[in-house]
Amino acid sequence: MPPDTQEARRWNDRDMIIRRATHQDSEALGRLGALLMEVHYGFDRRRFLAPGEHTASGYGRFLVSQLQDSSAAVFVAELDGAVVGYCYAGIEPLSWKELRDEAGFIHDLATEPTERRRGVAKALVEAAIEWFRGHDQARVMLWTSPANDAARDLFERAGFRSTMIEMTRELRSQ
Repeated sequence: MPPDTQEARRWNDRDMIIRRATHQDSEALGRLGALLMEVHYGFDRRRFLAPGEHTASGYGRFLVSQLQDSSAAVFVAELDGAVVGYCYAGIEPLSWKELRDEAGFIHDLATEPTERRRGVAKALVEAAIEWFRGHDQARVMLWTSPANDAARDLFERAGFRSTMIEMTRELRSQ
């Protein structure tokens, strides 16, 4: 997919369309973003934000706010007219703090539980990678939970390799 097109495409002969998100996708993006938060919170309740009553609407507003940012892209996967997954990607500037050059970064990847291991996430990652290629990025980075075996497997199959391990030490008892 060309880097900034709104055109849809088919994936693996399924009636799945990968396209750039629009403002009309806010509710679906929020629902999937809230699901992403719930999954991460389940991995580590001390590390990740707790989902709340307004998580879905807040997450939807946040993702829609990224649509006009030229250094970010939000892609959605659509099946039979319903959004079943999204990928939020952005270009991060050089960081002396992180000891890395400018890089593409996949911030979020979420799919409906019923669509996992059916090619939705893979198609979204590939769309983001093509967008990064179109923006002349030398590499793409992401973070994933060590407890998320399915995601790690997907990313490794897509050519990603482990480079850092985040470690956390709590300073307050909870």
